[in-house]
Amino acid sequence: MKIAVMGAGGVGGYFGGLLARAGEDVTYIARGEHLRAIKERGLRVVSELSGEFVAGNEATDNPGDVGPVDLVLYTVKMYHNDDAIPLIAPLVGDGTVV
Repeated sequence: MKIAVMGAGGVGGYFGGLLARAGEDVTYIARGEHLRAIKERGLRVVSELSGEFVAGNEATDNPGDVGPVDLVLYTVKMYHNDDAIPLIAPLVGDGTVV
């Protein structure tokens, strides 16, 4: 399954990380230093329930680079919705679940 995680902070990073560790094709949509860290070192997850692991380094700040996916995991903070919601358009195709 091709998955885009829009908002790869604590919540999106955790669930996206679990999906990536399970073998799904996950791309993180992030910005700034967070984006740079994921690209350079992968997304590091530390959890009492799931342990510690690194879950992929596929990341971009441009959803258009990813194209349509099967699932958009939208975990952006509410106060960023006005800016973030229009950015998911390139990720959504006929069968995409958001």
